[in-house]
Amino acid sequence: MKRVAILISGGGSNMETLSRSMTGDHPARPALVLSNVPDAGGLVKARAMGISTEVVDHRPFKGDRPAFEAALAKAIAPYTPDIICLAGFMRILTPEFVGLWQGRMLNIHPSLLPKYRGLNTHQRAIDAGDHEAGCTVHVVTGDLDDGPILGQARVAVLPGDSTETLAARVLEMEHRLYPEVLRRFAAGDNTPVCLPGPDERPKTGERSD
Repeated sequence: MKRVAILISGGGSNMETLSRSMTGDHPARPALVLSNVPDAGGLVKARAMGISTEVVDHRPFKGDRPAFEAALAKAIAPYTPDIICLAGFMRILTPEFVGLWQGRMLNIHPSLLPKYRGLNTHQRAIDAGDHEAGCTVHVVTGDLDDGPILGQARVAVLPGDSTETLAARVLEMEHRLYPEVLRRFAAGDNTPVCLPGPDERPKTGERSD
């Protein structure tokens, strides 16, 4: 059984979805939820689910990222995770830290990578006049929002969409995509997951199970 550590910074909706999916015949279980924000709402949710939690506040380490990441690694190590899932963890990690879990760290990003790395992804898609947006789960590397893509889910950009309305629909797809990718990844299957939007059918050859 694989052990999963989930890193968050906020309300933890993806963390909660991932954690609740790891039951029954799932090949993994949540071992830790860690946040860099002491009062993150996701910590409360994790504790209510009986998951161990840790906090490493980034603020005392301002200007010293190596020291912050050393504290992160020290907090994570006792839980001996096989997989790290970044789920709204709003800190950029150095290649040195990522290297500690090379090939075993996943992230979900609210765009169809390689489009719109970084922040403000929904507004950038709207401003560009894109007809579709979505989310991507990928293996984390030392480069920002890069690494092998393990899954994508798409939604249409509708006329009149705001950042908030588009973000809400993308988040729904994140909650479908991330658990599916994690289940496969924990079982050793890196076949990309391609989820269609609610009003689409899978293209020929795409896996949507």
